[in-house]
This record gives sequence, C-alpha cells and structure tokens, in this order.
Amino acid sequence: MSNKLPPHFVQLVWDAAHKSFWRKRALQDFLRRCGIQESFIATWTEDETKRDFLNRLFPRMERSNSGRQTICHLANALSEQHSFPDLEGWDESLRMKEDAKRAVSALKSYLAKKANESAQEQSIAQARRRSEDLRIQQIRRQQDLGKLSALLDALASRQGTREGGSAFEEWFFDLIYYFELPHRRPYKTDGREIDGSITIGDTTYLVELKFKKTPVGAPDVDIFRQKVENKADNTMGIMVSMSGYTEPGMKSASGHKSPILLLDFNHIYAVLRGVLKMDELVGRVRQHASQTGRAFFRLDELE
Repeated sequence: MSNKLPPHFVQLVWDAAHKSFWRKRALQDFLRRCGIQESFIATWTEDETKRDFLNRLFPRMERSNSGRQTICHLANALSEQHSFPDLEGWDESLRMKEDAKRAVSALKSYLAKKANESAQEQSIAQARRRSEDLRIQQIRRQQDLGKLSALLDALASRQGTREGGSAFEEWFFDLIYYFELPHRRPYKTDGREIDGSITIGDTTYLVELKFKKTPVGAPDVDIFRQKVENKADNTMGIMVSMSGYTEPGMKSASGHKSPILLLDFNHIYAVLRGVLKMDELVGRVRQHASQTGRAFFRLDELE
C-alpha cells in the first residue's frame, strides 16, 4: 500500500476517522499520535469543521510516500478500535457510535481482504479499478449541501402530509448533522412532544418544525413559545415553517425578551446555497432579534 493508494481505501480511512471522533481536540490528539505534523494540525482554524480539515489533510498525504504510509498507519490504528469514548455522553451517542462501528467495520473488512490477496493480484485489481474508484470516491464525498437540497426538493410533493412532516424532521436533523452541531432528535418530556433541539455555543434551542402548505399562525407560535419558556433560562426556540408565517404569527413571536426565532424556506435554502452556515444563520437571526425585537425578518436583511 506504499504506492498510489486505492481511492476506495483512502475514503474508508477518511470515513472512519471522521465518524470515530466528535470533539475536534480528540481528533487532533489522535492524528498527532499517528504522526501528523504539528505544523499542519496548527492550521486547523476554529470555524473549520472536521470534514473540511480532513478534506485538506488526506489529499496532502496522498501526494507523498511518507504521507501514504501515514494513511496506512491511520487505517491500522482506526481498525483496532473497540470502543469510542469520545462519542459517549451526547444526546445522539447511540446513533454516532453505530455510524462509527459501521465505518470501522468496513475498514476492517477491506484490510482483511487485502491481507489475503497477493501483491500481484492487488496491483492488477488496483489498475483496473482505479478509474472507477476515483469516480466512486467523488460521489461518496458528495455528502454535501447539493445532495441535501435535492432531497428537500423531493419532499415537496408530500408537504402538508403527516408522512411528509416526519420525513422533513429526519431531513432537517441530517442538515444539522452535516454542520456537526450538537443536537437531539425528536423526543418527549413531561408529556410534551419536542421536535428536537440544537446547541450552538452556550445556548440550547428547542426546535419546532412545520411542513404545512399554509403559513403558521399565532396559535401554533404561542404553543411553542410556552414550551420554550417552561425550560431553563438559557433555552431558546427555533421554529422552521417551510410555508412562512401569518402577520399575527410573526407578531406573537416578537417583542420584549422573546425567546423564539422564526425561519422559513428562504432561510433554509440560503443555507443550502452556502450563503451562511447553519450556526452563522442562527447567530445572525438572534442578533437581529436582539437589536430589533423582531423574531422574523426578510432574507435580504441578512445579506
């Protein structure tokens, strides 16, 4: 594996590294122990996600013999994992650990298969598959905003239905997962259904998702506001209505010390277009609400 590593193998190592750690510091420590240069780790900026950092690191390693050897060292270290301590203690720990186990299992299977093949068979297989593997690698790396946007477009025909609402909930938290924000998917507490929550900085936001065909009015906003106000002081709420809001609905969410931020389809598609990251959007919306007392505002006020 010292020359031109198969793209499929590199992608498996990338996937296992990405899913085995949640905290940036934990991943940094692991990479450092596996021989990644401190000077390169130091280029990891605070606002750069694990995904973006690994997408810079792996092509750099693939360009040199020493880098390719480091990828092999990473593969061996990742494949030896039996537990994932960095994934413990999160609301989505079970899901994250299952994702990590699948990624590590796929990497182990690949290593076991290659261990049983002769050097000649490896060389022939790599040459035949190289072109196709490069294409597959590019496709697998397309877990991006374009794919999420297409999935949301496909849900349009089910807007206003119960199954459409459930599918939208799943889609929304896939979007949150893409941006690597701490979150919790739908749950119940004290007999109340909560569509989920997101934590950004020191603030936890309860989430209310509306996938109706008509704008959300004041009654729905008031019910959600009561849920939020019954929680701890640092709790706020984000309501997402893909059909927007009535004037009374927007007015009900606004005002003195309102804990609710309102987003509609324009805001969601702005995120999907890459205008803002999800945490940046929430931060700008909250800043605007603090300055004006309005929980909802036009997208052009963002830009």
